[in-house]
Amino acid sequence: MSPSPLTSRSSGPSLLTFLTRRRSVLWRTRVTGTWATSGRTTGPGLPWAGDLTQDIFNAVIKEHPGLVQRLPCVWNVQLSDHTLAERCYSEASDLKVIHWNSPKKLRVKNKHVEFFRNFYLTFLEYDGNLLRRELFVCPSQPPPGAEQLQQALAQLDEEDPCFEFRQQQLTVHRVHVTFLPHEPPPPRPHDVTLVAQLSMDRLQMLEALCRHWPGPMSLALYLTDAEAQQFLHFVEASPVLAARQDVAYHVVYREGPLYPVNQLRNVALAQALTPYVFLSDIDFLPAYSLYDYLRASIEQLGLGSRRKAALVVPAFETLRYRFSFPHSKVELLALLDAGTLYTFRYHEWPRGHAPTDYARWREAQAPYRVQWAANYEPYVVVPRDCPRYDPRFVGFGWNKVAHIVELDAQARQARQPLLLCPTLQEYELLVLPEAFTIHLPHAPSLDISRFRSSPTYRDCLQALKDEFHQDLSRHHGAAALKYLPALQQPQSPARG
Repeated sequence: MSPSPLTSRSSGPSLLTFLTRRRSVLWRTRVTGTWATSGRTTGPGLPWAGDLTQDIFNAVIKEHPGLVQRLPCVWNVQLSDHTLAERCYSEASDLKVIHWNSPKKLRVKNKHVEFFRNFYLTFLEYDGNLLRRELFVCPSQPPPGAEQLQQALAQLDEEDPCFEFRQQQLTVHRVHVTFLPHEPPPPRPHDVTLVAQLSMDRLQMLEALCRHWPGPMSLALYLTDAEAQQFLHFVEASPVLAARQDVAYHVVYREGPLYPVNQLRNVALAQALTPYVFLSDIDFLPAYSLYDYLRASIEQLGLGSRRKAALVVPAFETLRYRFSFPHSKVELLALLDAGTLYTFRYHEWPRGHAPTDYARWREAQAPYRVQWAANYEPYVVVPRDCPRYDPRFVGFGWNKVAHIVELDAQARQARQPLLLCPTLQEYELLVLPEAFTIHLPHAPSLDISRFRSSPTYRDCLQALKDEFHQDLSRHHGAAALKYLPALQQPQSPARG
């Protein structure tokens, strides 16, 4: 049987009636008065339970028992080794609510334990997206924007070769921010959060990333409901991950055929709490000293409201699954000269990082400015209020490039004299001389494979680029003409 509400630390279903009636009482006055006079006692001789919410409920119930209507015990059968639940029911089908609050969970002893265990495990494997379908018709108000979204979906042509792209852009994902306990970082004026996104096949990168980056992180994970449970167990089993309370994990539940890379980045970016963010990817390991170096550089460069900059962190890669990670720029250059490291995508897509000017970086001792060029996609540190990623780019291709274009377009707009906005400053592209991050090898993703093998996939990406430039022209006027040649360049299938 369920314990008395005065002795249980769980409010239980008896609060259903209480919650519907509380609007008819002077809630705030009664709670305040009852709590102040209760002497932190929830019943005759009962000490304060230590759970403030429960103690308030118990104190109010004690003073105003008429608020509560007792329900049959089948509405709150608690599963633990010490309850008398079996006196409450004879068959499992009699139950209404199972209250599985024992720390032992699946190891609880009960005459129907196999039934309960299978029921619980089956629930964990459910695809939560099914609950968004109209399996049961319940009267409810549609969420804001639902009607417009349905109209947009209805206008899609399923015969369109790019139908998957259009549909994925309009998909509204379920998002569980702060999926695990998280401790926000203390406020510091130059602090930096590493922002990245990943799927289940990149979980193995998390421990190494935590060792390289001691600062706060905001990570968006694209998972199914079942994978979310696997991720939970993965973190609990890792001493490295379990010890890090400054890493915020945000689960975006999988739906649709294409990877919503920029939507994931935006979720992680929106949850960052520090003034600056390092926009990275999960398959990169930053230099061990990068976190401290970035904070010092932000302070030394005087970045703030009157000077905005995108600090470029030069990217490198190794083709070896095991290698000795460099602890300094000197060690990195030695590995580069030995052929153990390369500048990132040097063999497949040199245009993506060539403007960083690696030859100059080798000798640089101070930050230097570089100019935007077509297809430039560096990894940057920017203020948290930077432009968001364009969510139309799903799957593989142009998702980071479009973001750098937006940063540069804001810079060009800031330089227009007619705007007369003295506080608006351009995003300078400044390369940091001691910063570096290294890409580790991994199997290609499904979206990269489709990009390489499917002309239709690449045609759809080009269509997205054309639409992106149209929107850029509407927002930035003639300044957007600068980017037209880059947007019209075909993408090579060899790009990876």
